[in-house]
Order: sequence, then structure tokens, then C-alpha cells
Amino acid sequence: MSQLSADAVIIGSGVNSLVCAHHLCKRGWSVIVLEQADEPGGAVRTGAYTIEGFAHDWAAMNLSLFAGSPHFQENSEELIRHGLEFAPASNCFSSVFPDGTWMGIGTDAAANRARIAALSERDAQTWDALSGAFPAEAEHLFGLLGSPMKLHALASIGWKALRRKGAGGTLDLARFLAASPRAWLEETFESPRLRATLAAWGMHLDFAPDIAGGALFPYLEAMANQAFGMALGKGGAATVITALQGAIEARGGRILCGTPVETILHANGKATGVIAGGETIIANRAVIANVAPGAMERLTGGSGNAGYDTAMRKFRHAPGTMMIHLALTDLPDWTAGAELREFAYVHIAPSLDQMARTYVQAVAGLLPDEPVIVVGQPTVVDPSRAPEGMHTLWMQVRMAPGEIRGDAGGEITATDWSGAAGPFAERALNLLERYAPGTRAKILGQRVVTPAELEADNPNLVGGDQVCGSHHISQHFLFRPARGYADGTTPIRGLYHTGAAVWPGAGTGAGPGHQLGRKLAGK
Repeated sequence: MSQLSADAVIIGSGVNSLVCAHHLCKRGWSVIVLEQADEPGGAVRTGAYTIEGFAHDWAAMNLSLFAGSPHFQENSEELIRHGLEFAPASNCFSSVFPDGTWMGIGTDAAANRARIAALSERDAQTWDALSGAFPAEAEHLFGLLGSPMKLHALASIGWKALRRKGAGGTLDLARFLAASPRAWLEETFESPRLRATLAAWGMHLDFAPDIAGGALFPYLEAMANQAFGMALGKGGAATVITALQGAIEARGGRILCGTPVETILHANGKATGVIAGGETIIANRAVIANVAPGAMERLTGGSGNAGYDTAMRKFRHAPGTMMIHLALTDLPDWTAGAELREFAYVHIAPSLDQMARTYVQAVAGLLPDEPVIVVGQPTVVDPSRAPEGMHTLWMQVRMAPGEIRGDAGGEITATDWSGAAGPFAERALNLLERYAPGTRAKILGQRVVTPAELEADNPNLVGGDQVCGSHHISQHFLFRPARGYADGTTPIRGLYHTGAAVWPGAGTGAGPGHQLGRKLAGK
């Protein structure tokens, strides 16, 4: 049997891997993608995880970042031809509160302002100012987030900011980038409910209210959702994987599932291939690893650079997530108002203090007594995911400890996920029932996915960490995953690192894969 070989051998089939592979295939490289699971996609998959006829997104649901990504803008016609289709949402995200009220943000700027004004006219005026300034601010922020984190690129961004904003405005921008969600929100808005509604977005990326550097994400999500809306995948998030797979295979690339990689081969400081399924696969030009940093040392046996290997080994992961997938006869009846049935996301995260407490509990290894819950209502946006008149619910229970040391609620005695899954899921469903009574009676099918199961399914989700590593300042920007390696290079020539652990980090926009693909393709 002839030995397999390709110009590029890519480990893992997440969206970053496939975006990188697509770039290389377009440049005429031969590419083999190796995936240990039985289907491609990593955390971006869709399946009938409850009962037949109901399509659930395994982990990632929101495709807004991909819809707005450079890769989609450059390749939209090809990807649409291979089946990519978005389902746009105009009612984007909302939060519910114990007093029976709610707050939400969508593309209707007048409705957003009216809701905010009902809480505080001063906040509504502040919102007007932020909305008006967003296009100019977005140029700087998206420029930073799309930067390859090279000194010359950062200098260019800084110089442009100085020219546009002056020294004072540039320092204000730097201060904002270093601020915690609480610091920015309390300085900016007076309504606790508006603060909580926006702060919930920080919890998607390991930024609890008091974590430095987290103010950017509540701001960007609020402004971008108002300006552009939200995009889900028609039929499920896997539409993006199906389209990328089709485009890659049409250009001669190969995606081999059920093929775990045991070793990355390298000699004389250069990567030469991998061992997968006991077979050697030769990489003529590059090995690209979409793996959690902790796996790099195991797969390579060490890079020969002690500083790099230590950084990979000590890379910090965010707390985990429990997923609860529900097939329903009808949407939840939210006590706060029927309008909530129109929103893609409903956050159950009623205050900054509650979010901060939940985060501290999870970091300490405790099952939170009042977890933060992201309730996705995808069938509001895309009815094709369920039989007519029926619905799916996508619940992220954040934050949850990867390893359980105890229960902050004093009720759950199990310290392994096989024993804790049931009662912890009940705690989450009790919270949902508190805000939407009668939801339990609508459940036709249920699937609970623990942090341990998320990691077993995809080793990049260490401890159920869906963002493949904390985005705290110490391992963000130039330091993701380590100083000197934010561009996906490693100390081994021809071995590259991609995925959510590499700058610019997590999200379905596939920034790491796009940047690396362009780099290797010579663009």
C-alpha cells in the first residue's frame, strides 16, 4: 500500500482547520485533514441529539462571526454554492430579571432606545452617543482584532488611532481595552438591568464582570447586533462545515474522519508528517495542528524550546460548560413578556454580582448554586430545525467546573460528572422554569452533555472549555497562546498551530485559520 502524503497535513477538522485548508487548496496545495471523530466540525456540529426530526447544534450556534468574516466575504459565492445558508435574526439577545421584567437588543434601533429609556433616559442618551460613534470605533477595534499581532501591524494601528483620535482619545481607547465589564458598564450606564444584559456577553468568553480586559465584548456584541443583527445557520450551524468540506473536496482536498493522530513527526528541527492510526502520513510543506496547547508537547515529544513547551503546558483554560438540548412542543412562555419568544438568545444572568459569584464558584471547582444560563431559541429564527409548530431549545449552562470539588448549593454530593449531571441539569431547568413556568411540560426529548463529555468528544474543549483557553489579558493579543507565537508559528519549522487557542481566539469567525491560511498561501 502506498504511503499517504500531502503538501499540508492538518490535525482536527474544526472551522479554523477547514478555513485554513480551503485557503491552501485554492493555492493548489494538496491537503489532508485528519479528524478523530466520526464526522468533521469539532464544536460546530448539528444532529438529532434528542429525537428524530429535531436538529440541535452540539456546541456552537451563533454564526454571526463567520457571516461577517473576511473568509466568507472572499469566498461567499463558492461556499453558498456548496450549501452554506444563513438564517438572519433581527431580535438578537435579551435578559430576564426576577422582578418579571426583561431587556433586549435587536436591529430596531428605535425599539432598543425605547426599552433603555424606560429604564433610564440618561442611559438612552448614552446609547445614542455610543451608537453614533460605533462606525468610527469599529474601524480601530476590528482592525486590532484582525491584526496578525506583529509589531509593525500594531504600530500601524496605533498610528492610525493617534491620527484619528489624538493622544487623549488613543489613551482612552487603551484604557477601555484594559477595563473589566463592571468598570466600563458602571461608568457608562446607571441601570443595573442594562448593565446585566450587556455583561452576560462577557461570560461567553471567560470574562466575568471583574476580569480586566473584558469590557470590549459586551460593547462589541451590543453595537454589532444592533448594526448587523445575528446569523444562525439554516438547518443548523453545521451548514458552514458542510460548505467548507464540499469546497475543499471539490478542489482535491481530503478529510479523513475516525483518524486520531498519535504523533507529530519532526527531525532536525523540521516537521515531516504525522502518525495516525498507526500509519505514517508525510507532510511535504506543513503540519498544521488545531489542538489545545497542552497537546502540543504530547504530540511532538517536546519542541526543543523549553520556554515554548512550558507555555503550552501551563496554558490556562476557562471554566466548562454543560449543554442541555431540548425538543419542545412549544416555546417557553416567559413570564416577563411574550416578546421574548421572538429572541434568538435569552440570558438568565440577572445581575453583575450573580455572574461574578457564579464565576468564582466554578473556578473554585464548585457547582454554582445559581448558574448562568444562555437559552438559545433557534427555531424562532429557523423553523426548519423542528417539525412544524414544534421547537428546539439550546441551553448553555455557564460556568461549570471541569473537575468538581463540591457544590455551592450544598445539595449535590457527587464529585464526578456521571453522578452530578442529572441533579445539576435539574438545577438549570428549575431556573428556566422559574422564568418560564410550564416549560417542563413541553419537553418531548432531552439530552444533557457534560463538560467531561464535551472534552471526550473533542479534546480541544479541556474540562468543557468551549473557547479553548481563557481570553484573559495574560494570554490574549500578543500572548495567545504564547509570546512570539501568536501568528501560529512554533519552534519547529513547518509545524503550525491554529484553532481557538491561537490569536485572535475563539469564535466561528475562524480568525486563526484565516490568518494562517493566508500566511502559508503567500497572501
